[in-house]
Amino acid sequence: MRWIKLRSLILKKRYQNRVQVRFEDNIIYLTGELDTWKDIYEAGAFMAEPFSRIHVVNEIVLKGAEPLEMRKPKVKDSTLEGKHVDVLVIGAGISGCAIARELSKWKLNILVCDKEADFALQATGRNDGEVHVGVDLSKGSLKQKYVLKGNRLYDQICHELDVPFERVGQYACFTQKWLKPFITMYAWWRKYHDGVKDVSIVSKDKLLQDNPTFNPDFAFALYNSSAGIVSPYELAIAYGENAIHNGVQIALNTVVESMDVKEGKIQAVHTNRGTVYPAVVINAAGVFADDIAEMAGDRFYSIHPRRGTDAIQDVKSGPLIHTVASFIDMSYEALHAHSKGGGLLKTVHGNVLAGPDAVECREKEDFATYPESIERIYRKQHKTIPAVSERDIITYFTGVRAETYEEDFILEWGRKCHNLYHCAGIQSPGLTSAPAFAKDIAEEVAMKLTAADNPAFDPVRRGIPRLNQMKEEERNAMIQKNPDYGVIICRCEEISKGEILDALNSPGCPQTIDAVKKRVRPGMGRCQGGFCMPLVAGIIAEKNHIPMEDVMKSSDRSWILCGKTKGEAYAQN
Repeated sequence: MRWIKLRSLILKKRYQNRVQVRFEDNIIYLTGELDTWKDIYEAGAFMAEPFSRIHVVNEIVLKGAEPLEMRKPKVKDSTLEGKHVDVLVIGAGISGCAIARELSKWKLNILVCDKEADFALQATGRNDGEVHVGVDLSKGSLKQKYVLKGNRLYDQICHELDVPFERVGQYACFTQKWLKPFITMYAWWRKYHDGVKDVSIVSKDKLLQDNPTFNPDFAFALYNSSAGIVSPYELAIAYGENAIHNGVQIALNTVVESMDVKEGKIQAVHTNRGTVYPAVVINAAGVFADDIAEMAGDRFYSIHPRRGTDAIQDVKSGPLIHTVASFIDMSYEALHAHSKGGGLLKTVHGNVLAGPDAVECREKEDFATYPESIERIYRKQHKTIPAVSERDIITYFTGVRAETYEEDFILEWGRKCHNLYHCAGIQSPGLTSAPAFAKDIAEEVAMKLTAADNPAFDPVRRGIPRLNQMKEEERNAMIQKNPDYGVIICRCEEISKGEILDALNSPGCPQTIDAVKKRVRPGMGRCQGGFCMPLVAGIIAEKNHIPMEDVMKSSDRSWILCGKTKGEAYAQN
C-alpha cells in the first residue's frame, strides 16, 4: 500500500536506516536497533493506522539493553500434567474470567490459568472502575462496537453477580464558551451517527447547580447519563467465582512456558504445573498476549505497555463529587495524547479517585508510582474541582495498559494457528466492553466445538454479606447466627472476622492478604492495613495451619514477615 511505502521511507530517513520495514501477509514488521524506548515506540506508532486490521509487529531492540523477564511464580509441580480440556483460557483478568463464565453456558471442559496468585492482579485490578459510554469513539472500531453493547449489559450482569454498580453520569467540562456550538455539533453526530443516545449539552448554570464544587470557570459540559462506576476487581472475582460454580477449573500460580504447534494447531501447552492438551486456546493474557501469540507461531501484533497511575482519597472527601467528571484540555499536547487525561470519580465504596495519566514504558510489569505522575494528575484535577487535595490521598496504584499500535481491540481467530482465539489489546474501555465481547467469543468457540447447551448453568452468584451495609437488626441477626461477625478486625472499614473467613472459604480459595482485601476490604481504609493486616495474617495462618511468616501479601514472593523477634527465637539471639 502506498501509505506504508511512504511512511517506511520517512522512517528510514528519520533513523538513518537503522530501522527496516517489511510488509508481509498484511502485517508491518519493524526490525533494527535504536537508542531509546521512546524512539522504538514512536517508530511503531508512526507506522500504524488507527483501528486498522493491518497490524504492526515491532521487533526493534533497545541498544545495550538486556531482555526483560516476566515475573513468574516459584511453584513447580505436576498438578495439571496430562490434562485434556476443551478450552484453555490464558489469563484471569476481566476478559478471561468473563469469557470463562460465558463459556460455562455450554457443556465444555474449561480450564483458566493465570500466573498470578489471584484473579485480576494486573490491569483489571489496577483500573479506575469507570463504565464508559463511548462518546469519544467513532464507528468502525471494535472498541466503539463493544463499549455500547457492554455498557447496556452492566445492570443485568452486576445484578446476577451481586456486584455493586451505579450509573452516576459523566461530565466532560469546558472553560471556553466559544466552543459550545462545535461541541453541540459533536454531540449531535455522536448521538445520531454513532449511537451514543444519552449525550447532551449542560449549561453552566445547570452544571454548577447540580455540582456546586466544580470549577466556577466552566462554561458548559458534555453529559452522558449512562456512565457508571463499578469495582473492577470485584467484578472479575465475581465472574470467576460464578464460572467455578458452573464447573470451570481455575489454575492460579500457573504460567504458560511454551507450546507444541503442528500444522497450524496447538497440540500441547507446557506450564510450570504440567502439560495441558486443549482443543481450543483463548489468549486473554493482557500485556503478555503477544508473547503467547509468539509461542503459538501466530504473532501479528505487538503490545506496547502504557503505564497509568491513580490516586485514592479518604472517604471524607467523598462529598466533593457524586459523578464522573473531567476538565477537557484543548491544548495541542492534550488533544494528541493517548489518554482521555483522567478525571475524578466517586468509587462505589465512597472514595474519590483521581487519574489516571498515561506514560509509555518498556517494562510490561512496571507498577512503580512516580511523584511526577501524582503532580500531573492533580495539576489537572484542580481545574475540575479546586477543593480536591493531595493531602487526602490514602494510597495510589499504577497499572499497565495492554495497547496495540492501532489502539483497538484484537478479537479474532488466529491467522496461522487455527485453534487459537486472540482476545488482545484490551485497554480502555475494556472493562466496559468485556461483558459484551465475552458473550460473542464464547458463542464462536462453542460453535467451533459444536458444544451442547448446559441446562444446569446458574447465572447467579451471591457475594459475602457486608456488615457495614446492614441495619442494626440485620447485624444482630447475623452475629447471632455467626458470632465471628461480631469480631471487628478492620476498624476503618468495619470488617469482621466472619467476613474474612467467608472470603477464605469462597470459590477460588484466596489465601493472600491482598486476595482477602479485594473480596471484603480489610486494609482499604485510611490506615491502609496498619492495624488490621497482622490480624488478617493471623486468621489466614490459623485457618491454613501455617506459620504467620508463610502468609504472603499478593504472590508467592511477597513476604511480609521473616520470623519471630520475641519468645524462644528472641531468647536464642
